[in-house]
Amino acid sequence: MGIVDEDIARVRDTTDIVQVISTYTQLRRVGRRFTGLCPFHTEKSPSFSVNSEQGLYYCFGCQAKGDAITFVREQEQLDFVGAVEWLANKAGVTLRYTDANEGEDRKRKNRLHDLLGEAVDWYHNRLMTSPDAGAARSYLRQRGYDGDIVKAYRIGYAPDGWDHLAKSMKVSDKDWIDSGLGRLNNRGGKYDFFRGRVLFPIFDAQDRAMGFGGRILPGSDDPAKYRNSADSGVYHKSRVLYGLNWAKTGVVEADEVIVCEGYTDVIGYSQAGIPRAVATCGTALTEDHVKLLSRFARRVVLSFDADAAGQNAAARFYEWEKKHSLDVAVADLPDGVDPGDLARSDPERLAAAVSDAKPFLSFRVERALDGGDISTAEGRARTAESALAMVAEHPDALVRDQYAMTIASRCRVEPDLVRSILAQGPKAGIATRRERVALRPKRRREGPELEALKLSVQRPDEMRPLIVTELFHDDLHAMAHHQLVETESIHELIENAEPDIADLIQQLAVEDSPNDPVDVAAQLWAMYLDRQIDDCVARMTTFSSGDDLRAVNDDLIWFRDQVEEVRDVERRASALPRLLSWLTQAEEGAV
Repeated sequence: MGIVDEDIARVRDTTDIVQVISTYTQLRRVGRRFTGLCPFHTEKSPSFSVNSEQGLYYCFGCQAKGDAITFVREQEQLDFVGAVEWLANKAGVTLRYTDANEGEDRKRKNRLHDLLGEAVDWYHNRLMTSPDAGAARSYLRQRGYDGDIVKAYRIGYAPDGWDHLAKSMKVSDKDWIDSGLGRLNNRGGKYDFFRGRVLFPIFDAQDRAMGFGGRILPGSDDPAKYRNSADSGVYHKSRVLYGLNWAKTGVVEADEVIVCEGYTDVIGYSQAGIPRAVATCGTALTEDHVKLLSRFARRVVLSFDADAAGQNAAARFYEWEKKHSLDVAVADLPDGVDPGDLARSDPERLAAAVSDAKPFLSFRVERALDGGDISTAEGRARTAESALAMVAEHPDALVRDQYAMTIASRCRVEPDLVRSILAQGPKAGIATRRERVALRPKRRREGPELEALKLSVQRPDEMRPLIVTELFHDDLHAMAHHQLVETESIHELIENAEPDIADLIQQLAVEDSPNDPVDVAAQLWAMYLDRQIDDCVARMTTFSSGDDLRAVNDDLIWFRDQVEEVRDVERRASALPRLLSWLTQAEEGAV
């Protein structure tokens, strides 16, 4: 499978190699050739030469050589087909494929990228010009983002309505859903995925729009502070890195990439003069992320709570280091300070945090040693055991031995004894990861919500059609149910979710539930309706008479009738679908 040979030849013939290379390094004509500093290695004197007539380049310093396709493959980290497509798009060449299905798939993805690009422009223009975006503009100014930053990162605003973007973009239902821009309600009408949020558009390494990350504005009653695009035809959160399109040049030059948790952290690093940060998009760092990063740099600096990450993914980090020839380090950030905030308050300290980054295991061991009580024999023993548990997870015996000596010195324990304990592992008191997790307190709130989650995990075909996330009052349960609905498989959820959610779902997956889904769903609905009744009663105290009071009283009567129905064994089965339709339409604004 691939591109038709004649079309590859046309791309080579129509591509101006000087123009392509000039976007990466400055070239000047010398006779019939062009020369400049090599974009593949650091040098002070130009050794890079380009033959514009034959479309070839060569570096006399590092021996890099090739044509325009080779150059794009190296600079953009693309495969051959991807590089040809990249150049064809610039040159306006329509490509044909040796496999018709492959060609259609690529055309389909390009169509979705184009639609998302239109949405990026629409949201951005809305932020820049619309009166209803005033609060969003004020919020961004308070965060230190002036017009230049907003334009550079194409930040946008999704208005607080159900179908503003849907009405603006005339697209088919399939394109609307496949692009992730929105969904369809029960009547088949389109509604927007993002509403009332500041939007950070997400691009792939080739600058093609893929999705969005949305943040609520201060004062919003939406419990979800951040919302990311759902997986779509072109967006897969386990493989997406925000900011890679802007950072890749700086990453390649420094041979180092900084991984953050948030979009504003990426922008903060760039503002501080460190333009090589990227961020995961609402998920933990995955091997797909690491594989992508390994194409650009050999050193990965974690700029988030690596202590928490280490409790859940240390073994994976060590595996990735070996498998992908990477060095994983941890930025030395002040406790409790986000990189985005530190970039504004003390950019020099942020730069030092990266330059002083410690190897992953070193960071964790030092944290354990510094946090332990070494003033008593018992305290030193506990501190040594805690640090040794972390060292025991590393697969390299030489590395383990080096850290064992550090622990022995700091805790005033005989080196041979430490080595002996490390060699024996869990038998000598070093807790395994599974044992440490088991010792942590479980965040369990038994009741209908937890039972509904359990059935959603174990019997999704029966349970999920009866309930929606809005019924859950507990934040953890609501987040867990939302991710269950949005994630293709439970294994993917457990792999990528936050530790609390992953642990909870994993527990529920192996627990037995003899309860009937309809009974559990009815209990969950009754609890939700009871909360609505309490809300109506509270609202009635604010009105003494008039239409408002009558409207709230009507709502109160209706909610009470619904509670009676869902608690009636004979009527609940027919009541649940009707209530689900009512709540769905209420959430969607009945568009």
